[in-house]
Amino acid sequence: MARLLSRYSMVAIVLHWLIAVLLLLNLWIGLGLGARHGQTGLDRLQLHQSVGLTILALSLFRLGWRVANPPPPDAPGMAHWEKTASNAVHTAFYLVMIGMPLSGWLLVSASAKAGPMMLFGVGHFSGIPWPHLPVGSHLTPQQRRALGRAATAIHSYLADGAYVLLALHLMGALKHQLFDPNPVLPRMLPFLKKRGQLT
Repeated sequence: MARLLSRYSMVAIVLHWLIAVLLLLNLWIGLGLGARHGQTGLDRLQLHQSVGLTILALSLFRLGWRVANPPPPDAPGMAHWEKTASNAVHTAFYLVMIGMPLSGWLLVSASAKAGPMMLFGVGHFSGIPWPHLPVGSHLTPQQRRALGRAATAIHSYLADGAYVLLALHLMGALKHQLFDPNPVLPRMLPFLKKRGQLT
């Protein structure tokens, strides 16, 4: 008989969905970013940076929370390969959620033409000043360009990887929900009140 498995903590659930929404939003904002110019392009870039750094902060907090509050055990009956695949996808997600904003922060910091970073500047609010990473002051122009190219490539590869991981995560969740005896989706739904196991 199917049963509701032990759920994640409410903090983990909120972080999961908040980061997921922000990640999807920022992937959309990032599409065609280089083709936009003028104030519209600058506003979109600043928003992209702002959301990315928010994802970075939330992901670091989520990682710390996960270490201090281990997740519930895997669903009973999961095959070894499923556990391995699940762990690999979750680890890769953390690399993307942390590495993508870090590489974006690095490519902006390495640019000699980069202006000040202002978080969430909207309308008459100029935004919150955010520092560049201390990487460019001691580098030659050629070294700065090489560092910027490397950061751009990493940022792009991680963005591509995010699409793959999102697809794998969605397929895995649907497989466990629709075809396994113990549905796993309720473990991460925020509006269920009870925790523990129900028969």
